[in-house]
Amino acid sequence: MLKKVILKHNKEEALRRFHPWVFSGAIHKVEGGAGEDGELVEVWSGGKVCMGVGHYHLGSIAVRMLAFEPIEINEDFWYERLRSALALRQAMVISESTNAYRLIHGEGDRCSGLIIDVYADVAVFQAHSIGMHRNRADIAAALRRLYAEQNLPLNGIYDKSKNSLPSQYATANCEENYIWAAEGRAETFSVEVLENGQKFEVNWKEGQKTGFFLDQRDNRQLLGQYAKGKTVLNTFCYSGGFSVYALAQGATKVVSVDASEKAISLVHKNLIINNFDETKHEAVVGDVSQYLKTSEAFDIVVLDPPAYAKTLDKRHQAVQGYKRLNIAGLRAVKSGGLLFTFSCSQVVDTALFYQTIVAAGIEAGRNVRVLHHLSQGGDHPVNLFHPESGYLKGLVLYVE
Repeated sequence: MLKKVILKHNKEEALRRFHPWVFSGAIHKVEGGAGEDGELVEVWSGGKVCMGVGHYHLGSIAVRMLAFEPIEINEDFWYERLRSALALRQAMVISESTNAYRLIHGEGDRCSGLIIDVYADVAVFQAHSIGMHRNRADIAAALRRLYAEQNLPLNGIYDKSKNSLPSQYATANCEENYIWAAEGRAETFSVEVLENGQKFEVNWKEGQKTGFFLDQRDNRQLLGQYAKGKTVLNTFCYSGGFSVYALAQGATKVVSVDASEKAISLVHKNLIINNFDETKHEAVVGDVSQYLKTSEAFDIVVLDPPAYAKTLDKRHQAVQGYKRLNIAGLRAVKSGGLLFTFSCSQVVDTALFYQTIVAAGIEAGRNVRVLHHLSQGGDHPVNLFHPESGYLKGLVLYVE
């Protein structure tokens, strides 16, 4: 029998609106003993009505809801969640030209605290909550069953939760390894994938996040539509996603800049496997802000920095950083050129990001028009009742 989390009087309204987070301040008591980190619990209103089931955690977000009804959380439950998520991806992402996609996007797929990215025949499991990590065996079993039934390739499920979990739990309970692997797969940690027909080598063990930034797929393709005959500067390039699309669509020159030598080596690998003319590409290991101070002007500039703020107390500092970066980026665009600019900081919302770019445009002294408002791809869906699952913001600006 599950322990019962009893809410304070009138603290159930967020759950009635299907928001999946219960904050610690809304809890009156836990019946059945002290709640353990990551265990399954029932959540009850002060009026003694069961509101659903979720994972209990010792933190500000005290319960991450999995269902808004009393239901058993077992392999069959996870199978249905995965089946629903896969059907969406099959309808809009998976194809002969794309075999890299996000299968589970946390709250966007009603799986708060869980990310699963698929690269060809390997699923990379990343728990952001202890509860999800404790359920990994059932989730993996359901995933294997589903992919076998759908006749989809799956030769490994790799757990990359260590750096996304609280350190005290990760140190004691979590090592990066395969939850399950077919014969021969457990010794390999990379694969060549297709994204809209472009080839990329993805290494889930050594790479950032789960190995690749899948959320920019649609935005990379949009840049490709503008790239023919153009010069392109791709900053914070990581493995060169925007660079590959630009070259594939006929850019005359592409410069990729990143502070990481490892990232630049990935760019070179991806140029080679796509058989591009490397005389049209220049790779620079260095600080983007310093590079922009002395760079030539380009027809298209891409600014895709890492998150400048992950907590509210860092938001002001982040906004100032985005402003400075975009002033420099705008000044590096030729008249009649484009700036693709992004923020993945969840605490900087769309309105604040837009106003920050407005401030940058004023200070840069350029005439600027907005051509596109950009976001994450459809395999990173936003739960209507949980707007926090939308994090990527972008603009395409026409600069004179």
